[in-house]
Amino acid sequence: MSHMGYACLMALDRDHVLRSAAALLTRKSTATMDEVAKAAGISRATLHRHFAGRDALVRALEALGIAECEAALDAARLDEGPAGEAVGRLVRAIEPAAGLLAFLYTENQLFEGEEQNQGWTRLDERLTNLFRRGQESGEFRIDLTPAWLTEALYGLLASAAWAVTEGRVAGKDFSHMVVELLLGGARRANAPRREES
Repeated sequence: MSHMGYACLMALDRDHVLRSAAALLTRKSTATMDEVAKAAGISRATLHRHFAGRDALVRALEALGIAECEAALDAARLDEGPAGEAVGRLVRAIEPAAGLLAFLYTENQLFEGEEQNQGWTRLDERLTNLFRRGQESGEFRIDLTPAWLTEALYGLLASAAWAVTEGRVAGKDFSHMVVELLLGGARRANAPRREES
């Protein structure tokens, strides 16, 4: 096999290992490197050649998650039409990556210290801009900051992914649950509002 062919095979293997790891860790976040290797159908030694340890694997999964989110943001055409519709398109586009996002959400070391991946900042900016656009157009309430709406979206995506994985809710309801709760809140439209004293 040529060096080029070997490099291609290694890249394909690495992608397969990453996707296997993502699928396993979204179901079982405490999975060991041995379990990750088994799920990918490779030896522990081969896994170690790709990723020196769990931290290296998690960092690679982070890069994959960010790339998938950025692709979903592109696909959702966030600048087109009403902001609420753009949020709906975004949640549908990001759904396949939601399990991976849910796993990354619990990996505190990704969000501490100097090593933070700048991709999260790029995602935050694009989402914040979408919520700000919705506020400026009069679609979204203005008593909640765009930064909080962005955090709330991440939290709902992660929670819905866990709920689907654990069988508490149906996968087909994922987008509806996230979008409706984020944009509609929990209060019934015709519920009596109690005056705050």
